[in-house]
Parts: sequence; C-alpha cells; structure tokens
Amino acid sequence: MTLETRDARLAAVVGPTVDFEHIATGCKFTEGPLWHRGEGYLLWSDMPGDHLRRWSAKDGVGTFRQPCNMSNGLAWDREGRLLACEHASSQVTRTERDGRIAPIATHYQGRQLNSPNDIVCAADGAIYFTDPSYGRMEYYGVKRDAELDFRGLYRVGPDARSPTLLAKDFGQPNGLCFSLDGRRLFVNDTERQHIRVFDLAAGGGLTGGSVWAETRGEGPGAPDGMKIDSAGNLYCCGPGGIHVFDPAATCLGVIRVPEHTANMAFGDADLRSLYITASSSVYRIRVVVPGRPA
Repeated sequence: MTLETRDARLAAVVGPTVDFEHIATGCKFTEGPLWHRGEGYLLWSDMPGDHLRRWSAKDGVGTFRQPCNMSNGLAWDREGRLLACEHASSQVTRTERDGRIAPIATHYQGRQLNSPNDIVCAADGAIYFTDPSYGRMEYYGVKRDAELDFRGLYRVGPDARSPTLLAKDFGQPNGLCFSLDGRRLFVNDTERQHIRVFDLAAGGGLTGGSVWAETRGEGPGAPDGMKIDSAGNLYCCGPGGIHVFDPAATCLGVIRVPEHTANMAFGDADLRSLYITASSSVYRIRVVVPGRPA
C-alpha cells in the first residue's frame, strides 16, 4: 500500500495511487531537498556523507559541494542565493554570487547555536530557521555539548551573532513553512509529534503558537520536513511517510514511502513532482495539485 486514505479528498490532492521513481540511492542520510526552477535541478544534503548533491534529468547525480559542513535544510533567498543550515559548524550560511560562503547566523547572546536544521525565506526577504540539537549528535553531525539550554526558532538578525529569538518552548523544532498568504508560519516539533502555527506580526515577529495538528499513525518517522502546495494543503513527515493535511488541519491521508522519510520538495516545470529524501535514497512521485516555487 502506497497511500493510506483517511479522507476521500486525498485522491484530488495527491492522486488515487502513487508510483515511486528512484532518483538516487546509496547515500547515508538524505535531507534538505531544494528545486531550482530556472535551471531545472535538485539539490539535497547527505549529512553523514558531508556531501551536498545535485541531480538533473540531463546530468544525473553529481556533486554540488563537498565538504559542506554536514548541511541539512536548504532554501533560496529572494535574490536566488543559496541558504544552508550546517550541522557541523552550527551556523546558517549564504552562498554569494561570487561563490563565497558567508555566515549569517552563528550565535545567540554570545553562545553558539545548537545546529540550524531547516530554513525558509519570507516574501519580504526575512529568513527564519529552526535550531534543534540533532547536529550535535553522532552520525547526523559532530558530537559535542550544547552551549544553549533551549532549542529555538529564529529570524536572521542584522549580523551573524545576533539572530532574533522568536520562540523557545519546543522539544525539538524542525520543519517550517509559510501559509499561502504569508501571514502564518507553521513549525513542527519532532519530539512532540505536532505542528504549531504562528501569526506574523509587524516587524517580522510572531504571535500565537498553538498546536495546529498532530501526526498520528503507524510506522517509523516523526514531524520533520514540511511543505505547502498551491491550494494550501500541508505535507509533513510523520509515522509511515508523509502526512497530507487540508487547510483546516484535517489529515487526508499518508503517502507511505519505502524508507524512513525526512523531507520533500516540489519540483519540475509544472511543480507537480514531489521529490522525497528518505534515508539512503531520493524518490520522485507525481501529484495532482502543484506545489509552490521554493
């Protein structure tokens, strides 16, 4: 079974069935998929391999950057520059036009960040990221003690040592995405198995933060990567694969992925392909409702 249907509307969002196409395999742990719509290629992180990989239909799988400081979540800023969350260095970086890699978030109040994990860019250019502790664990990062006693949600500040702390009442904050109108920010918590929603306030701050939905079901997995499609349906990793919620937080069903799933990204020219990073592999499936440009 590749689809677990909990609401008949799932077929109109994902399709009546899905077929998994192997894009890549043989990785150590795949994460952070990011589609470049203009040039038609996919990036993803292989954290334990310290390898930022690239795939296109024309060229197949290749290397974008190695080493990559065990990068995890990736995003484009509003100028098309690559943003990367780095586990090994505990920082967020931006790749400039000349290829220089510049840190844009490294510390909070003089203490090193835990390990930035996932990242999004708002319509006004503001950059938001989560900072759990996974990159300070063996295999997924570099084992070392944390300097902060909490795991927070931040907005990039005026310099790398001064990000703005927006919330710190998480177990392990992880995936995040904006609502269609950009007025709300969804952030999930891997440890607590739920998704929270915040309202954007004047100046880029946040209010609210109530629980919006929980990921319930059978199989390995927990809230991790998260994306929203062009109709406002929210895709979130969870037990068994990818949980699909409608805009009112009803779970329509679960895409049951062959491997433990960490993240996903919409891609291809029509944004109807869903690229899925799952343990050793990257898969592609086709869905009915298109995604949104990264």
